[in-house]
Amino acid sequence: MKPINLNQARKVKTRAEAKAKADENAVRFGRTKAEKVLDATRAQHAANRLDQLKFDDE
Repeated sequence: MKPINLNQARKVKTRAEAKAKADENAVRFGRTKAEKVLDATRAQHAANRLDQLKFDDE
């Protein structure tokens, strides 16, 4: 039987729990980079379109 370093075992367990929580949060709140870029691009196009439709009263 091989001896176990309890400090290393504790650290491995902590990392696994943190990764599980991060994965859960990614599913709940996360969006892919492509989705974020697409939304930003759409917002920019909408702002540009709105600027084009403004009247200049001078």
